[in-house]
Amino acid sequence: MELVFPVLLIAVAVIAVVTLAKSVRIVPQQRQDVVERLGRYKRTLSPGLNLLVPFVDAVRTKVDMREQVVSFPPQPVITSDNLVVSIDTVLYFKVVDSVRATYEISNFLQAIEQLTVTTLRNVIGSLDLERALTSREEINRHLSGVLDETTGRWGIKVTRVEIKAIEPPPSIRDSMEKQMRAERDRRAAILNAEGHKQSQILTAEGEKQAAVLRADGDRQARILQAEGQAKAIRTVFDAIHQANPSQKVLAYQYLQALPQIANGTANKVWIVPAELTKALEGMGGALGGLSQMVGDVPSPEASDGASQVEREAAEAAQAAAAAAQEIHDEVRVAEAQATGGKGPQGLPAPEPVSPASLLSDPADQRERG
Repeated sequence: MELVFPVLLIAVAVIAVVTLAKSVRIVPQQRQDVVERLGRYKRTLSPGLNLLVPFVDAVRTKVDMREQVVSFPPQPVITSDNLVVSIDTVLYFKVVDSVRATYEISNFLQAIEQLTVTTLRNVIGSLDLERALTSREEINRHLSGVLDETTGRWGIKVTRVEIKAIEPPPSIRDSMEKQMRAERDRRAAILNAEGHKQSQILTAEGEKQAAVLRADGDRQARILQAEGQAKAIRTVFDAIHQANPSQKVLAYQYLQALPQIANGTANKVWIVPAELTKALEGMGGALGGLSQMVGDVPSPEASDGASQVEREAAEAAQAAAAAAQEIHDEVRVAEAQATGGKGPQGLPAPEPVSPASLLSDPADQRERG
């Protein structure tokens, strides 16, 4: 008897603990428990602490109320142009009514999968391959509408359906790659031709503008050169008038230019007149007339170097006379060679020219004559 009482006490304690465990139910957040009493739906437990009637109430299912994502395996689908493509889909859904999700259908996840496959085959079967590859948004909207309408009576809300991949057969992929490669080559050739055309246009425009600029630059350069020459001539002319050169200075300038004329590379034969003295006197007379036009009276600024000019003029006259004599000798030798050594039959020998006669005034010579 002494052992029976402790055993009964322990049994009562165990029963009390089990009864308490069955009467208290703690439900976590975003979950609902469906409770049945004696096999019949009684109520739905909300998140938190809930009390049950022990040994009478029982939890039928624990429903997760969070949004769930399910990825279905690839499904073979035939398009309208009789091509078999493999399509992977992803489904997003959430349970909005735990009671209907428990009692309206036995396995809502499997039902959603089968409904998605059948709907997808109906949609893809009405499209060809090219349209199926480029109409994913349209396919997603159609699937979402059909699934949401059907699963609504199950207490399930389909939030989104996405097509993860559409895989055509390998032969079709090769053909598509070749087509895309050919299209890219065509676009590249067109772009290259357009670039070459634009380059030629720009080059022609640049050459045109360069030619216009070169012509304008040449015109401006010629205008400036002509203006410079005109200014130089005007400056020289003004300087001559201001300096008031005499006849001797003009004769000196002519005698300085005479050796340069005789030394020209193109002057193979230079015809010297027989009356060289008279020719020079005539030239001096012309120069004297020019000096009378500009005035034979030297300016005060030029009078200081008159003696030096006369000396240089005398030296230039001697050099000119020597050059004239040499040229006459060369002419006679050339005539002798041309006549075969029979003696010159050309011009008579000129009279000797003295430097004084070159620098003398033609008016004085006329008075002496």
